[in-house]
Amino acid sequence: MPERIQKLLSACGIASRRQAEQLIMQGRVTINGAPAHLGDRANLEADKIVVDGKRVTKPADHTYLMLNKPRGYVTTMRDEQGRHTVRELTQDCGVRVFPVGRLDLNSEGLLLLTNDGEVAYRVTHPSHEVEKEYFVWVSGNVNAALPILCGRIILDGVLLRPAAVRLVQEGNVSLLSVTIHEGRNRQVRRMCRQAGLNVVRLKRMAEGKLRLGDLRAGQWRYLEPEEVAFLKQL
Repeated sequence: MPERIQKLLSACGIASRRQAEQLIMQGRVTINGAPAHLGDRANLEADKIVVDGKRVTKPADHTYLMLNKPRGYVTTMRDEQGRHTVRELTQDCGVRVFPVGRLDLNSEGLLLLTNDGEVAYRVTHPSHEVEKEYFVWVSGNVNAALPILCGRIILDGVLLRPAAVRLVQEGNVSLLSVTIHEGRNRQVRRMCRQAGLNVVRLKRMAEGKLRLGDLRAGQWRYLEPEEVAFLKQL
């Protein structure tokens, strides 16, 4: 049965739906030799779908990884500016996986990667409101900032749900635990800026029931069955 091309690419583990749309708009996808367009439909069994010169096939099984992303790596599979990508850190897993959500260049910590497009869609869709906990090292007046961080903050014209903020350690550089429900671009950094704080370091520690634990920077591991079950029940 024909499906929209971006959904098909996602189901085959090429990219998330949003990333698949970018591939299509960049002209990197063809259907039976013709450039694909957003909204086109195709059938993997009947049509020849090619991305970057490689024919698309459906993976036999899905793979789910957790990576402790270090600073200095971009959350993409390739970068036109020649920067280090998370693909370099996970290429030894043996299959093509793509990142679920983002961590900016200077942020670190828990990053999910998979070739299961439907799970990626569920995790990142705003309606599921998967909680994300960050450790944030900041400078500035944290006591004045805490009520602001826990209160009504508007980003991009949207009123955010109140964050859960806890002062872990106070000092010249203080450590905060910040748990949010949305996943807006650079959300925690922008919240801290609104509260008058300067972010020195930012690390994602948990996403829903998944916790970074003692996974070392730059290392990855397969998700445990109960972790995969959590993602699939979203």
